[in-house]
Amino acid sequence: MKVYISVDMEGGTGVASAKHMADAGYTRMCKLLTQEVNAAIAGAFEAGATEVLVNDAHGSMTNILIEDLYERAELISGSNKWLCQMEGIDETFDAVFFIGYHAHEGNEDAVLNHTIMGTAVTEIRRNGIVVGETAINAGLAGAYGVPVVLVAGDDILCAEAKRFLGDNIETVITKRAIDRYAARLLSPKRVQTLLKEAAKRALAKKDSIKPHVVEPPVEFQITTKLTSMAHMCCVFPVVERRGPKVIAVKGKDYVDSYKQLIGCLMIAKVAATGWIG
Repeated sequence: MKVYISVDMEGGTGVASAKHMADAGYTRMCKLLTQEVNAAIAGAFEAGATEVLVNDAHGSMTNILIEDLYERAELISGSNKWLCQMEGIDETFDAVFFIGYHAHEGNEDAVLNHTIMGTAVTEIRRNGIVVGETAINAGLAGAYGVPVVLVAGDDILCAEAKRFLGDNIETVITKRAIDRYAARLLSPKRVQTLLKEAAKRALAKKDSIKPHVVEPPVEFQITTKLTSMAHMCCVFPVVERRGPKVIAVKGKDYVDSYKQLIGCLMIAKVAATGWIG
């Protein structure tokens, strides 16, 4: 049994503010995040997993401490990845975990809520419905026939996950949101225990959880933070501009549409300050 784990950071144990992911706070959170991932990995192996692949999926995607990672797992590190937060996923996997995830931009007062690239994105709609990273990435796993069976993050994120993926998935609430920059936290050891047990339960019932499949055509509509971002994304002929800050892409299948989405966001990030020559 092969398990794939995508690991973000904002939903992780101890993170309640952007300051926790900068300077000395960042070093602490990397250690806690690695411990959190290890707990999920341990649960997976105890449940019968034969292989676990972890994809570091936050920021520079170099957050997980390889020297402390559970020794039977493998790690994808670094940010130049076509499938971004889901690099390495394919049809050979049996289940997916999302660890350290956060709610989408504008979803109540969720901790550090944003969607993929907070500096560029105001909103992303998939076939007309507002989505965040959980639904977007679950759709990518679903394109390969793999179900997301466990999601961990704050209480608002966990509710968002169940809304898209169903009540049968396992969720671990790592904290309760107070504001975008404040939360009521659980202790790391408690969260690690919850994650390990949830991982075992999730894999025990994985066959009853359906993959999150979005039938083509799949359209992503992106509302950018600046008009310059939408303008420069139209350098790609496949991009349709629908307003000063609104663009849309549509691919032949989910993976194609996703790659177009990521390409637009990369261009949008550069367009924030003008072309760098």
